[in-house]
Amino acid sequence: MNIKPIRTKKDYEQALDRLEVIFYSKKGTDKGDELEILGMLIEKYENEKFPIGFPDPVDAIKFRMEQLGYNQADLANVVGLKSRASEILNRKRKLSLEMIRQIHNRLNIPTEVLIQAY
Repeated sequence: MNIKPIRTKKDYEQALDRLEVIFYSKKGTDKGDELEILGMLIEKYENEKFPIGFPDPVDAIKFRMEQLGYNQADLANVVGLKSRASEILNRKRKLSLEMIRQIHNRLNIPTEVLIQAY
């Protein structure tokens, strides 16, 4: 087992190649331990080099509404008015602090997602 930090694209590609070779190793074995550690190193490198940002606030609202089976009228119950819900979904109205609170509390969307500019 020759594990080292992943610093370059070449290191990353070599780590992925090795991961493929030992992918089905059993836990508790030397190769299983190598697999676990290599997975952590790859994840760290990917998080640093390929960060995934938050989704667009309106897209997050639409996605959560779909998950909950909500329609525009249901969103209107959250934000106050049907016209306001329509304006939000059509990106014609920015979310106010109170709307962010209500959407967070009722739809369980993280505030970090909702406060972003769109």
